[in-house]
Amino acid sequence: MPKSFVLITGRSTKQGRTIHLGKDSKEYVEEISTLEMNPADMEALQVKDGDRVCLNTKHGSTVVRCKKGTVPPGLLFVAYGKFVNALVGPDTQGTGMPDSKGFEVEVTRDDRG
Repeated sequence: MPKSFVLITGRSTKQGRTIHLGKDSKEYVEEISTLEMNPADMEALQVKDGDRVCLNTKHGSTVVRCKKGTVPPGLLFVAYGKFVNALVGPDTQGTGMPDSKGFEVEVTRDDRG
């Protein structure tokens, strides 16, 4: 059953340290495809470190790996990149930058392997 969360995005330190390897490098892709979640939320969804989850918004969906993070319950973090881009809408409210912080996502376990 899907559960709603608030997703924030941004640059991570590891993302900055691996960008010189290229955006297709294993290390960089691993960083931008990892979802940080509060351990209590992970328990409620019955997921553990390394499990895959599907994130859905009204604009799209993506599958990422889950890891325990220090974010508060109900809040999620994924580093900027192609996985997050699949979730954000086109509206920029005239700023030229679409909303990438504080938007609602539904999370479900991805049991496809």
